Amino acid sequence: MNKFRKLKNIIKNVVLNIINVLIKAIKNIGRVIKQIPTKIKIFLAIILIVIIAIISISIIKANEEKKQKYEIYDGTNLDEEKYPGYKELIDNLKEAHPNWTFTLFYTRLDWDEVISNEGHSDFRTNPLNLIPDYYEYPEDWVCQVCGNRRYDNGSWLCASDEAIRQQMNPKNILDEDNIFQFLELKYTEGAHTVDGIKSLTEDSFLEGDSTAEALLQAGRNANVDPYFITSRLIQEQGREGTVLSRGYEYNGVVVYNPFNIAATGNDTEEILQNAAQYAYNQGWDTIEKALIGGVDFVKNGYIEVGQNTLYLQKFDIVNQDGELYTNQYMQNLFAPESEAENMRDIYEASNTVDSNLNFIIPLYENMED
Repeated sequence: MNKFRKLKNIIKNVVLNIINVLIKAIKNIGRVIKQIPTKIKIFLAIILIVIIAIISISIIKANEEKKQKYEIYDGTNLDEEKYPGYKELIDNLKEAHPNWTFTLFYTRLDWDEVISNEGHSDFRTNPLNLIPDYYEYPEDWVCQVCGNRRYDNGSWLCASDEAIRQQMNPKNILDEDNIFQFLELKYTEGAHTVDGIKSLTEDSFLEGDSTAEALLQAGRNANVDPYFITSRLIQEQGREGTVLSRGYEYNGVVVYNPFNIAATGNDTEEILQNAAQYAYNQGWDTIEKALIGGVDFVKNGYIEVGQNTLYLQKFDIVNQDGELYTNQYMQNLFAPESEAENMRDIYEASNTVDSNLNFIIPLYENMED
């Protein structure tokens, strides 16, 4: 106890001495300041204010440079040295489709860092990007760490960084076949028709005039592209549909989940049960309720947080919600590509492909030509 008291007294004396030294220093500074002429005091104050202003402006400018931003492309406002290879591709599309507009999305993200975050991680149970194992790929398209390990329902492999790099590269998408991955998913009056929806839903589980009209109305009400809604449904369910679109009994109630929301897991039964439980909790006991609820889910969970293209719903590079690489709708690496093909087919079938459509083009830092 005596040792503890001695130590306590020593610490107390040290603290008191430090305080006394500080008080003396402050008093001395005060005396020095009093001796400085008023004109010099004013001059020093002005210098101090200028220095603080310069530092503040520098900090604000640095933060602005890191902040993601959007800018309408006008043909002249794209730095070709910093973002090589974009301008010619965009100009070619603009020339072919004069009514189209393009929004430049400055992600402020380093390209290699993006690929690294989208790729394999030992800290994730499930990879962010999967490729089907029934295709033949270049050898470097399958993740070397996971190898032949199967995911989801057992027919998917982990995608490699090289595969992700190919599918994410915007310059591989800026062409007639793939550009609809970047389409802004908003309702555009005159661009969407019942006939357009029917052209895609023919011979599918969504076939019929009433369903097509319901899909168009759902898009109009939510200000979401109804062609996107239709394409997403077929992407998730296939043309024939699944038990989740035809009705699945869960806890004694037949439920519907055509958007496959919460359909996650490592085997078919687990995936089905998770999706059915979500539908049950939402009260989706009719296909109409499930369609309306599914559209609201996509709108609130993705479109309204800046993920308003097929590409951005697959790859979460938007930090509007303060997070990156977490809010990704699907694991299928090829989903944006196949959905974009469906959407373009609908626009062409309804003769509205040259409507006033806007495309959001992501720009990455330090990207190779």
